[in-house]
Amino acid sequence: MTCVFCDIALGRILSERIYENRNFFSIYDYKPEVEGHALVISKKHFETIIDIPNIMGSELMDAIKSTTLLLIKKYNLEGFNVISNNKKIGGQLVPHAHFHIIPRRKGDSFRAWNLKKRIKNFKEDMILIGDK
Repeated sequence: MTCVFCDIALGRILSERIYENRNFFSIYDYKPEVEGHALVISKKHFETIIDIPNIMGSELMDAIKSTTLLLIKKYNLEGFNVISNNKKIGGQLVPHAHFHIIPRRKGDSFRAWNLKKRIKNFKEDMILIGDK
């Protein structure tokens, strides 16, 4: 099975990049929880955060901070969450290291994720992507 994030990193699936450095890039989430929901993704395939080499930590932080600052400016955000789901039991749907940046505003609709619903929607989306 191919990795959708590797395909995006290699340009086989097109997506608008918000920010990019040598080892990470950010894009808008395919099915955003709220407007501006973005993902910071490693260009190389690492399954979870603990697989990313420590030496890449400053570039990861750069990508998260730079993406978040761009989102704050574009969407006039009041706050944000940075979330990393790791392994299936932790809610990770794509086994490729990535970080969600969730824009927050007072009274927004974001609540803790319904994992069963996310898994069902993800499986349906992967079938659609495979048909393209």
